[in-house]
Amino acid sequence: MAEKKPAVHTVPNKDGGWDNKQDGKTISHHPTKAAAEESGRRAAKQDKTEHRIHNKDGKISNANSYGNDPIPPKDKN
Repeated sequence: MAEKKPAVHTVPNKDGGWDNKQDGKTISHHPTKAAAEESGRRAAKQDKTEHRIHNKDGKISNANSYGNDPIPPKDKN
């Protein structure tokens, strides 16, 4: 079984832009949150992993799973 890839996190950058990070490493940098979210979503889908979107205060505002979710939503049962 293949090892699961770490989640992609869309986080604010200290210089004012937004970064996508995976396993603690910056994988992309963007001037706007919307652009970073789009890029992060593509990366998470490609790696079949989680995408966690943070607010400027660092709290997770949204999370999506693009992998094999062991707990499917109730409407999918």
